[in-house]
Amino acid sequence: MNDLENAADATAPLGVATPFALTGRKVLALLRELGAFALFLLMALARIFTLPLKPQRILEQIHFIGMKSLFVVALTGLFTGMVLGLQGYYVLIKFGSETALGVMVALALIRELGPVLTALMVTGRAGSSMAAEIGIMRISEQIDALDTMDIDPVKFLVSPRLAAAIVSFPLLTALFDVIGIMGGYLTGVIMLGVNSGTFMGRLENGVEWVDVSGGFLKSLAFAIIVSSVCCYLGYTTDRRGGGFGARGVGNATTAAVVTSSVLVLVFDYVLTSFLM
Repeated sequence: MNDLENAADATAPLGVATPFALTGRKVLALLRELGAFALFLLMALARIFTLPLKPQRILEQIHFIGMKSLFVVALTGLFTGMVLGLQGYYVLIKFGSETALGVMVALALIRELGPVLTALMVTGRAGSSMAAEIGIMRISEQIDALDTMDIDPVKFLVSPRLAAAIVSFPLLTALFDVIGIMGGYLTGVIMLGVNSGTFMGRLENGVEWVDVSGGFLKSLAFAIIVSSVCCYLGYTTDRRGGGFGARGVGNATTAAVVTSSVLVLVFDYVLTSFLM
């Protein structure tokens, strides 16, 4: 076996790794990163319930993540519902089914677009800020100072954000759904002339509790994904490639937004396949 290994090493140029070695290193690095992230997430979840509790910090983060995202979520929901009403009407009218416009708009928002677009909007507005803020604290050694003062940085910085996201995402999703349905009503009934009673009646009869609960389950999953990924990438800014300092924070913030957005879409498919 040693002779074979020596022969393989001899055939490769000095300082150049084989494709198999490079692939192995990448896989091992990915597994280490996933393991570190899983431990980070479990630690942050556990710290939410450990004494002393930090209700004031959780409320501050609910205000930041939830209240300050109301306008962008409401505006996105309104125009999403209006576009669904407009496009849905011109598709359904070809089959003589324009009376189903209300239930189509409602199901599209409640089951899919509400949780997903809410998560993406909050990622862009609050998730980037979480990654940047914690990243700056890391490179300025404020997190090390918390350790020196015997303050758990995960409990102080990450757990309140995680708890606030778990509270805020379902509420923002509900707001998105309601305003989106109003937008669909505005387009379908007021602008295009669909009967109001038919629109609301088909909506009421077509939407079931399983649809609503599935949307809220997705919003809870997205809350954990977005908040934990953004906090983790900010918390580990000093371990990121691309420089230490302002460039490192910028890279971590960009990675947090991109990674969270992609994971939201991936887990949306996974959860949808289980909820069907």
